[in-house]
Amino acid sequence: MAAEEGWVGVEEVAAHLRVAKQSVYRWVESKGFPAYRVGRLLRFKLSEVDEWVMRSGGRESIEVSPPQRERARRKRTASGPRR
Repeated sequence: MAAEEGWVGVEEVAAHLRVAKQSVYRWVESKGFPAYRVGRLLRFKLSEVDEWVMRSGGRESIEVSPPQRERARRKRTASGPRR
């Protein structure tokens, strides 16, 4: 019998996807990101999170404004080449 998948919080989801916690909150509010409220807390199943990313096309479906893109580009070039 397979082990049952546990619930995780915002911090774990953000670390899993390597994004900021604020991005997770924003996606829950506006993009239909799979989340469950337990009192005041948000809880997630990582399998549902992964499915949402695959179904939504990942970052291509998430709009990034030109200023955000430029800041990210500058940050990458300032820190040296990517490895």
